[in-house]
Amino acid sequence: MSDRLPHAHSFHSVAAEHRHTVWDNAIPPTIEVESGATVELETADASGGQLTPSSTAADVAAMDMGNVNPVTGPVYVMGAEPGDTLQVEILELTPNDWGWTAIIPHFGLLADEFPDPWLNISKVDGSTKTVRFNEHITLPFAPFPGTIGVAPNEPGQHSVLPPTKWGGNMDIKHLTAGTTLYLPVAARGALFSVGDTHAAMGDAEVCGTAVESAMTITVRLTTLRHQSIPYPQYRIPAGQLANQAQTGYHVCTGIDPDLTEAAKQATRAMIAHIETTHGIDRQTAYAIASVAVDLRIHELVDAPNWVVGAFLPDSIFTEPGR
Repeated sequence: MSDRLPHAHSFHSVAAEHRHTVWDNAIPPTIEVESGATVELETADASGGQLTPSSTAADVAAMDMGNVNPVTGPVYVMGAEPGDTLQVEILELTPNDWGWTAIIPHFGLLADEFPDPWLNISKVDGSTKTVRFNEHITLPFAPFPGTIGVAPNEPGQHSVLPPTKWGGNMDIKHLTAGTTLYLPVAARGALFSVGDTHAAMGDAEVCGTAVESAMTITVRLTTLRHQSIPYPQYRIPAGQLANQAQTGYHVCTGIDPDLTEAAKQATRAMIAHIETTHGIDRQTAYAIASVAVDLRIHELVDAPNWVVGAFLPDSIFTEPGR
């Protein structure tokens, strides 16, 4: 893409206290920056600080869901107008030393099958690039913001949870350092915000949470004038995906005329596989599917059925399966 406004070389910081839990183009910007500026934003974890390393499943059940998924911002980018595109270069993510994964009642792909709250605390080590989920499972540290976007054009408050054409809670795990995200601009100044940072996640985040961890994220924000895109787009640098393909996988499939049901079938089969092969209880297996298993659409043209695959990497287990 081209037709960028002139690059600035300024650096700005935004503390995690400057956060909001709804999208609203009337929220006053925290700062104003030039196109091309680098901005460091501190984010809170997805619970908004309601969970700590000593929390239990009872604390999950008691969470105020109105305060989850806070995003830091908004940042006003000078020169950004509706119809432009905001280029977001993700430069760095600096982690906290812990994260949490929860099964939240009434939330997640298999919510009806997992009614009870559950919580796991992971140790996050940025220096070794690992996430110690438990004594038997270590995940690669692969940080990214689950929620990243700009203010919508519609006035009023909008839930931060569902993604929209302006970005938001997209949970795209490829938006890690080195990736460039493109967002359609809806409001003057774009009003960029980011949060819900994850230390590790499987594509689809089936139980509803990843390894949720507060982080500091550094981005470069550039306005692409007179360039309109219908929905967010992103560019992955060469070699980034190859880093994730150095292991064997066990894959379970689901097949159904309904895409969601096919995804549920693949997820249920994967949970059963983890239970029987690795001797892990069902709730933990569901959480592992959320933080480490990638769901992929294999086939959608041979009506009436969809085929979904669930990919489990061998490398996360310290011991081979039975």
